[in-house]
Amino acid sequence: MLLTAASVAALSSCGGKQVEEPAPFKYLVDQFADLNIIRYQVPGWDNLSLQQKEYAYHLAEAAKWGRDITWDQYCKWNLPLRHVLEDIFESYSGERSGEQWDAFELYAKRVFFSNGVHHHYAEDKFIPGCTKEYFASLMEAVGDKDEQLLDFVFDPDAFQQRRSTSSTGDIVALSGVNFYEGVTRAEVDAFYKKMMDPNDPTPISYGLNSKVVKENGKIVEKPWKIGGIYGPAIEKICAELEKASAVAENASQKKALGILIDYYRTGDLRKWDEYNIEWVKDTLGQVDYINGFIEDYDDPLGRKATWEGYVNVKDSAASARTEILSANAQWFEDNSPVDPRFKKKNVKGISAKVVNAVALAGATYPSTPIGINLPNADWIRKDHGSKSVTIANVTHAYDYAAQEQPNSTLTEFAYSQEEIDSYRKWGNYDDEVHTDLHECLGHASGQLLPGVSSSALGEFQSTLEEARADLFGLYYVADPKMVELGIIPDPEAYKPAYDNYIRNGLFVQFTRVELGRPNTEAHMQNRKLIAEWCYEKGREANVIEKKVRDGKTYFVVNDYVALRGLFAELLAEIQRIKSEGDYAAGKALVEKYAVNIDPELHKEVRERYAALNLKPYGGFLNPDIVPVVENGKVVDYRLEYVDSFLGQQLDYGKKYRTL
Repeated sequence: MLLTAASVAALSSCGGKQVEEPAPFKYLVDQFADLNIIRYQVPGWDNLSLQQKEYAYHLAEAAKWGRDITWDQYCKWNLPLRHVLEDIFESYSGERSGEQWDAFELYAKRVFFSNGVHHHYAEDKFIPGCTKEYFASLMEAVGDKDEQLLDFVFDPDAFQQRRSTSSTGDIVALSGVNFYEGVTRAEVDAFYKKMMDPNDPTPISYGLNSKVVKENGKIVEKPWKIGGIYGPAIEKICAELEKASAVAENASQKKALGILIDYYRTGDLRKWDEYNIEWVKDTLGQVDYINGFIEDYDDPLGRKATWEGYVNVKDSAASARTEILSANAQWFEDNSPVDPRFKKKNVKGISAKVVNAVALAGATYPSTPIGINLPNADWIRKDHGSKSVTIANVTHAYDYAAQEQPNSTLTEFAYSQEEIDSYRKWGNYDDEVHTDLHECLGHASGQLLPGVSSSALGEFQSTLEEARADLFGLYYVADPKMVELGIIPDPEAYKPAYDNYIRNGLFVQFTRVELGRPNTEAHMQNRKLIAEWCYEKGREANVIEKKVRDGKTYFVVNDYVALRGLFAELLAEIQRIKSEGDYAAGKALVEKYAVNIDPELHKEVRERYAALNLKPYGGFLNPDIVPVVENGKVVDYRLEYVDSFLGQQLDYGKKYRTL
């Protein structure tokens, strides 16, 4: 079924006769494994001009053309497997029912969701529930016999994790990602150490857009660019970026797109920095985007960037809150509880807004963040500023989808009715404000000391950076300044944010991790690190109390003021670690507090969560942006809200295949 943007509008009437009310928009459209498939709406789309819609359309097409890149980056076997799965769904003429087919289809949907064979969040490899013989018969039926691929799919030890966080062994060799080939961690570290100049005030992000391989005994970089790796996909991306440039809203957007295209053509990371500086300048456009090799969470060494694309439109009314925060950025920096040596004396160019997603792609699809702050280069943030967005329609879609289900984690894991009532009153709003603080100010705060590399924390960089931004938000959401600015409506309104963060960090989030497995994903590690550290440091004063009632465990905040003090203390330490590049201290924090899960608590939380019959993860379907043609001319771009996850995946496979 297709729903256009117009079909979910309010009631209208015609000729005195009331028009039938449209069916309510359904957000939750599918569930399988541990996943919810959700649709999001795009408020404000119909208020855009034709030029703005055309601009968004071409940016969205550019984003979708990068799909194959992300699949290949996550593991070298992903694209061959996806092509086989697509062939089976398109061409298999045998029976499509029964236990074996159902298990195959479930596996295929999980692969499509994760952009490959590793869980999108836990990063562990998953194996088909059907037999190897059945899978082989499907492949043979569509002419895709491949014993090597089949062996890989069913071998649990082959590329067991997408990104290894093992404390023993070579994390480059143990990781399934396709960023390295035939090299060890020591060799990669030595390779880049030769390139880096610690005295360069504007260091490029060495290795951000390349694969490192060993050829004829020599280590070389192979860039991702036109004429290099992923060339066919990048050519398609650039073609759409050029079309977008022709209808850009302003000169700054046009200039930035031109530099981005040059970067894709040359692979020159100086061009990437130049592009980011220009991209930050555009704060007036209604339509914005990200496009490129950006985040390094998936690289075990925290250096290589996964490809991602994303397009949004500004929610002007909702952006008032983030604009207040960005206007007061210097106050927040000056009053941060960190050492003055690590504070920026002159905070520059923090642009913050609330947006609605139009298209998700690459590493942001189907699972997507709810907030983004870019660029990542610390020196660009310091000298030129950054852009921060809170993605409102995605956050709201999560909330609406949860309301379409009968049970909730809140009622199961909150200790008291008071906690439940408090969260229902303020919790969702607190979460939005915390995201604003995290993205708008947290990531943009602080500075490195001279000579400290932005990659000094290595494989612990992502976890510690997310913890730093989370702590910034947790500290300030309770500050009287937030009430003074009119952002927090009541001095007590922050408390459910603290309750929920501690519950989740110590306990609830581990519903997402298989029994016996460590906690490996950077954002989950960040939350566990903060909650565990505060629980331990506040134990003597009983700041956070572990309570057991009717055989069930709960974590309860007893002293909110003291907890805020602990957040401040840990924020100061993690900022010190980042600013000084203290790898050993960062490693010790992560390994002590962020990785290992108490096995008894883990078992309990998973059993209690399973009884709720909920899915812990969510991902999204994009609306289709459809050109409306009249007399050979495009007169509008219409949104069509699709409701088939598998259908969209197969459709994208046909439209955007390049590799």
